[in-house]
Amino acid sequence: MHKLQVELGSRSYPIFIGEHLLTNNDNAFLSYINGKQVLIVTNETVAPLYLNQLMELLKGYQCHTCILPDGEQYKNWQILQLIFDALLEAKCTRKVTLFALGGGVIGDMAGFAAACYQRGVDFIQVPTTLLSQVDSSIGGKTGINHVLGKNMIGSFYQPNEVIIDVTTLKTLPERQLSAGLAEVIKYGLIADSDFFNWLEKHIEDLKALKTSELIKAIEWSCKIKAAVVALDEKEAGLRATLNLGHTFGHAIESHQGYGNWLHGEAVAVGTVMALEMSYRLGWIMADERNRAINLLAKAGLPIVPPANMTVEDFLGYMRVDKKTLEGQIRLVLLKGIGVATVTSEFSAELLSAILSTDYQQLMASILVSK
Repeated sequence: MHKLQVELGSRSYPIFIGEHLLTNNDNAFLSYINGKQVLIVTNETVAPLYLNQLMELLKGYQCHTCILPDGEQYKNWQILQLIFDALLEAKCTRKVTLFALGGGVIGDMAGFAAACYQRGVDFIQVPTTLLSQVDSSIGGKTGINHVLGKNMIGSFYQPNEVIIDVTTLKTLPERQLSAGLAEVIKYGLIADSDFFNWLEKHIEDLKALKTSELIKAIEWSCKIKAAVVALDEKEAGLRATLNLGHTFGHAIESHQGYGNWLHGEAVAVGTVMALEMSYRLGWIMADERNRAINLLAKAGLPIVPPANMTVEDFLGYMRVDKKTLEGQIRLVLLKGIGVATVTSEFSAELLSAILSTDYQQLMASILVSK
């Protein structure tokens, strides 16, 4: 078992990474529960697979459950209320600890509920998808979607601990695994060229769920995320670089309807757009752009946006992105593999060109040529 630490002073917490952690009665996990009441928040897909394992780990506690429908389309106020219903019906006090057992949707919603219930109770992340293991479970971003924008309602609220059991990835659909690889590749692009080079050599091992490579990729990703969060918890500057591809990607998710495109799929396409912008600005070389696009494609990810999205469709959603300042769209772009920046130093004409259907054909031709 590997252990990392997210350093946030008095609110620091550990990340545990390993195999079979949900069937390991290690008291190290239980020491982060402050009371005797526990509510496990999960969904209809994950519950039959791992709920009993977690409940067995928590025997001796007053354990309650809340099982939500599965999907990004359910990350909303109406479904959030089901968590509050469960807490109140079980007469949970401020000493309750919520467990988020599932992917990013469950982690975001359980964390937001924990931030709100009686003005704040403890919660623990138990992510079961690759995307949530390397990204959404770490750093305290919680919240829900709005029809006009993704993740626009929420709170920064840190968990007590993160328990990453890589065994859960063996039941993950291939499409979900690829979606998680988009975030893994992101870390190499924004912060660590050595990691990116390693990923180019081991992407097939990760797709084949080779345990040692999975643990290494997850640990490497978590170290990068933890270091960034420690320096910029509430995204005042540096942390925004973690959103490479997200401004474009969130627009795709919102326009296409939550759940129709997976988050990682939309981020992958957004990352390709950011790569092309960085190249046209002269900040990265064609070879760097092409290597990154090809790695995303090898991971099983889309590289072309939906054909039915217009430039105005994209811009309408991008203008309400959280990085936008005083009406100015800001994007995370690259100045080399491993070097990211948040900038508005681009023309409206360049942005429109990247968002056009001509761009889609260009990206397809790059992939075919390689």
